[in-house]
Amino acid sequence: MPISTNFKLPSSVNALDLPTETNAAVFIAFLASTDPTTGRPWCPDVVAALPHLRAAFSDSTGPEVAFVEVGLRPEWRDPSNIYRTKWNVNSVPTLARYERISGKPQEVARLVEGEILDLKRLDKFIRGSI
Repeated sequence: MPISTNFKLPSSVNALDLPTETNAAVFIAFLASTDPTTGRPWCPDVVAALPHLRAAFSDSTGPEVAFVEVGLRPEWRDPSNIYRTKWNVNSVPTLARYERISGKPQEVARLVEGEILDLKRLDKFIRGSI
């Protein structure tokens, strides 16, 4: 399945287990957690982006994306939130692309908030054209 909701995020980018093939990418979508009272993410930008992310990664032969929830609003706003401090995520949604560069895992690109809604840009991002 190209969308993983049970991905175990390592402690840092350096600990990501990435494929060794050239241009092989791992995608992580950092998303607002689901509000238990509404059953939806608390962030309206995440609600808007989710259909686009699901559609973009729905092809069973395409790349895989890990959906990682960053916490409910109070957790997310905490400056010591691990996604802010270890992953440099300051906005949700954030879609990050990681590749192995000179043998080391590195973030090579990201789309943030409304950029994910631009379907042409999202497609180029996934194909590695951005």
